[in-house]
Amino acid sequence: MSQDESVVLNQDKTSTSGLPILPKSTIWMINFGFLGVQIAFTLQGSQMSRIFQTIGANPNNLGWFFLLPPLAGLIVQPIIGYYSDRTWAPKLGGRRLPYLFIGMIIAVIVMILLPNSGSLGFGYGSFAALLFGAITVAFLDLSSNMAMQPFKMMVGDMVNDDQKSYAYGIQSLICNTGAVLAAIFPFLLTWWGVSNTAKKGVVPQSVVISFYVGAVILVITCLFTIFRVHEYDPATYARYYGISEADNKEGGNWFTLLKHAPKVFWNVALVQFFCWFSFQYLSTYAVGAIAKNVWVTTDASSAAYQAAGNWYGVMTAVQSIAAVIWSYVLAKVPNDHHKAGYSLSLLLGAIGYTSIFFIHSQNALIFSFTLIGIAWAAMNTYPLTMVTNALSGKHMGTYLGLFNGSICVPQMVASLLSFGLFPLLGSSQVNMMLITGISALLGAIAVLFIKETYAE
Repeated sequence: MSQDESVVLNQDKTSTSGLPILPKSTIWMINFGFLGVQIAFTLQGSQMSRIFQTIGANPNNLGWFFLLPPLAGLIVQPIIGYYSDRTWAPKLGGRRLPYLFIGMIIAVIVMILLPNSGSLGFGYGSFAALLFGAITVAFLDLSSNMAMQPFKMMVGDMVNDDQKSYAYGIQSLICNTGAVLAAIFPFLLTWWGVSNTAKKGVVPQSVVISFYVGAVILVITCLFTIFRVHEYDPATYARYYGISEADNKEGGNWFTLLKHAPKVFWNVALVQFFCWFSFQYLSTYAVGAIAKNVWVTTDASSAAYQAAGNWYGVMTAVQSIAAVIWSYVLAKVPNDHHKAGYSLSLLLGAIGYTSIFFIHSQNALIFSFTLIGIAWAAMNTYPLTMVTNALSGKHMGTYLGLFNGSICVPQMVASLLSFGLFPLLGSSQVNMMLITGISALLGAIAVLFIKETYAE
C-alpha cells in the first residue's frame, strides 16, 4: 500500500459501524478544501447586499437577488449527489472529487466577475448592471454548491459513525476559519490603504481585491484535498457498508428516496427551515440595519454606509471565530447529548439575532455576533451528523443533495415573503432583525422533537 493510500485506508482498525477508524490527519485533509469554498460563500453572503445596494438596488427588491442563489443550490446539489453516487473516475480523483474540481474552476471565474458588476459601464441602478450582478451571483452559488457538496459527501462516505461528529465538527471549524478570513478581507485592505469608496455605482477596490484573493485561496486549498485524498472504490465502499455495488446504480428516484427517508431526515429539515430562514434575513438586511442603527445612514453610496459594510464583515469574522471555538466544544459532545447542544446553541443564536434590533454601538455588536456564531457552529455540525448516521450508505450523495433543500427552500421562502414582510414592518431593515430572532427560537424548540437514529 502506498503512503497516500495509507492516509485514507487504515484497514487494521475498525469502528463499531464497520468502517475503518481514520487518522485525524485524514479527516483534516478530507475537509481542508472547505476552507476555500467557505471563503467564496462568505464573500458572497457578507458582501452581496452591499454590492447590490452600491450598484443601485432598492432595499425593497433585495429579495429577488437573494432568491437566485438558493434556487441554484436546490437544483444543483441533488444532481451532483445523484451522479456522483454513480461515478467512479480514479484518474480524476474518484466519486466526489471530479465535481469539486469542476465547481472550483467555475467559482474562480465568477469571483473575478461579480465584484466588477458596477465597473462595466452599465450605469447606476440600470437593469443591465443589476441583471449582470444577479447572474454572476447565481453562478457563484451554483459553482460553490458544486464544490461544497463533495466535502459533505466524503465525510458521509468515508467516516464511521463514531468519528462523524468529530469530522463534521472539524469541517465546521475549517469552514468558519475560511469565513473569518473572508469577512475581514475588506476591513484589512482598507486599513492597509486600499480605497473603500468609489464613484457612485462602482464597488470599492477593497471588496474587489477581496474576491480576487479569495479565488486564489480557493484554488490552493481545493487542490490539496484533490491530490491528497483517495476515496473508497465502489467494491470497498460496498463492503464497508454491507451493500452491493449495484445498490447505488439502480433506482434513486428522488421522490421515492424522500418517501423512504428516515424520520430524522424530516425532523432535522424542520429545524433547518427555521435556522436558514433567520440566516437569510441576516445576510439580506444586517448591513442596512447596522448602517441605520450605528452610522445613522441609509445612503448606500456614502462613506458611512461603506464603513458599516466593512464592520459587518468584521462582525461576520467575530461570528466565525465564535463558531470555530464552539465547533471544538461541540466536537467533544457525546452522541447522546447532541440534542441538548443543538437546542442550546440555537437558543443563544436567537438572542444574538434579536439583540441587533436594540444595539446602537458598533462594539456592542460583538455580543450579538458571538451568540450568532454559536448557532452557526451547531448548524454546520449537527444536521449532517444526525442525518448521515441514520443512512445505510445507499444513495448517500443523493440523500445529502436532497437534504440540501432544507437549506435552500427556507432561503427561497424568506426571500419571497420579504416582499410582504419588509413593507409590513415599515420598510425598515432594522425591524427585519426581529424576524430573525423569532425564527431561530422556533428552531431551538423544534430540535426537542428530533428522534435521533442510527443505521442498522
